[in-house]
Amino acid sequence: MRTITYNKLVRDKIPEIIEQDGKTCTVEILNDEDYLKMLDAKLDEELAEYHKDQNIEELADLLEVLYAVAKARGYTLEELEEARVKKSEKRGGFEEKLFLVSVVE
Repeated sequence: MRTITYNKLVRDKIPEIIEQDGKTCTVEILNDEDYLKMLDAKLDEELAEYHKDQNIEELADLLEVLYAVAKARGYTLEELEEARVKKSEKRGGFEEKLFLVSVVE
């Protein structure tokens, strides 16, 4: 038998999926501080995967992690969306594809 060490945050159903595949896994429940650290690491991981594959599944993974980060930091998804809209109204979105080259002071 071969053991593969992952040491990373995974989705809630991953242990069940692993066991359905006839394998055994070891998991731990993280404390809040470690959970936030691992969410930040997961965000980096998912962003790297998006940069590599650039598909909708990777965008969905990024969004799932962002939602988890918001909840873990005590925000509701409604508050997150409200903050996004407020900032977009104040500073705009990215739809005009503007590329700032320089500013003269």
